Amino acid sequence: MRVYQLLGLLLINIGAWCIIHFSISISLLHVSKYIFSRQSRFAVVFKTYRWEKEGEVWDRIFAVKSWKDRVPDGAALFNLGYEKQHLPSHQKSDIAEFSLETKRAELTHWGILLISPIFFLWNPNWAAWINVLYGCIANIPFILIQRYNRPRLERIRRTKEKRKRL
Repeated sequence: MRVYQLLGLLLINIGAWCIIHFSISISLLHVSKYIFSRQSRFAVVFKTYRWEKEGEVWDRIFAVKSWKDRVPDGAALFNLGYEKQHLPSHQKSDIAEFSLETKRAELTHWGILLISPIFFLWNPNWAAWINVLYGCIANIPFILIQRYNRPRLERIRRTKEKRKRL
């Protein structure tokens, strides 16, 4: 493969990733909040399972707490959607909105990751696998952050409800 062919392939792949990232992200900004509710059939995707130990398993295995604040927030970078760097307040509405947005972010990154096999359509196998690897590296950390943060938000919500009942 010649240098100009490799450069062309690189530019096509970069362009494809940009289109994939933006189209999925922007599309999911317009999805009904119902999809992220407990009544939705997608609720199983966002459920925190016992084995996750309220997100702590992700910190134990991947040390999420130590690096999660250093990765960029796409909403903040491109001024789109809900910024998830910090919980704005401990009001019930802010906790609910933040939790919903962790679900939207998780679904966005799963969508981007799961579409990565499309690169096998025009790339030689070695280049397609590099793109799949990029898809994993660029999305799995963000999925882990959402899986780590959401149970913590739920714990704050439950604590507030218990205090309110007392």
